[in-house]
Amino acid sequence: MPTTFRDGIIAGVIWKPLKRFSDHRGWLSELYREDEVPPEYHPVMGYVSETLPGVVRGPHEHVDQADYFCFFGPSNFRLYLWDNRPGSETFGVRQEVVVGIENPMAVVVPPGVVHAYKNIGNVPGWVVNLANRLYKGPGRKEPVDEIRHEEKPDSPFRVD
Repeated sequence: MPTTFRDGIIAGVIWKPLKRFSDHRGWLSELYREDEVPPEYHPVMGYVSETLPGVVRGPHEHVDQADYFCFFGPSNFRLYLWDNRPGSETFGVRQEVVVGIENPMAVVVPPGVVHAYKNIGNVPGWVVNLANRLYKGPGRKEPVDEIRHEEKPDSPFRVD
């Protein structure tokens, strides 16, 4: 693991702008289409979480799991990514992007890319995750595929 990261764009992260289709009833946004995502990232489960203003989730990474995050509002989030994959062409790169109500985005975060997000708005925000692995495996009988960094005082993964 690098002790410092340089800013840049991380290889292998998939960015998909989410389009909002509005009419007199409200709006609709397609979050996932099988024909737009490589098979290794097809979801096997999904969940929605609410994050309160100013709250950070992460940083953590997965060994095998890819996360398919959908940020669509009603708040904005600062998404932090660090490429921690030793064999990656962008190993040691850090990337930050604002996503959410002002920039609706689906983001596929591959295994080994450390990630965190912070609600930078004034209202609770929702995030949908369509992960390609079951949480704790079939029947919730396996260890969680997660390496947590938020409690480590010497972690190079810092969120502002």
